Amino acid sequence: SAGWGSRPVPRVFWSLSSPCRPSQTVLQKMADVKDEPDVTDSAPAPEVQPPQPADVSDALKANDDVQNAMHVQSLPIRAYLDTTVVPILLDGMSALVKERPPNPVEWLATYLIKNNPQGSTAHQA
Repeated sequence: SAGWGSRPVPRVFWSLSSPCRPSQTVLQKMADVKDEPDVTDSAPAPEVQPPQPADVSDALKANDDVQNAMHVQSLPIRAYLDTTVVPILLDGMSALVKERPPNPVEWLATYLIKNNPQGSTAHQA
């Protein structure tokens, strides 16, 4: 068929010169679906057991954790640090002043890792 400029128009699904009809494959698939039994008429749906209280509690806690994490990520810099780092850092620095070790930076790093409120990490000392 004639195309745009020197390029022919691709004939993918239909052309202007022939009527638009479903292919034999489409007609066969439609017939196959029509012959299948309707599953909604066959068996009743199985009963769904209510969730256990522990499962509900775990799901609510997980939801709260996600919401809190999203909230922390959207905080301004100062509020983010005040919420996540400053409390444990102040505790560590208070302990550092009482201890007064010869290597204070290493001691504080070890304290922060051991007392990480977010749990253990891959960098345990």
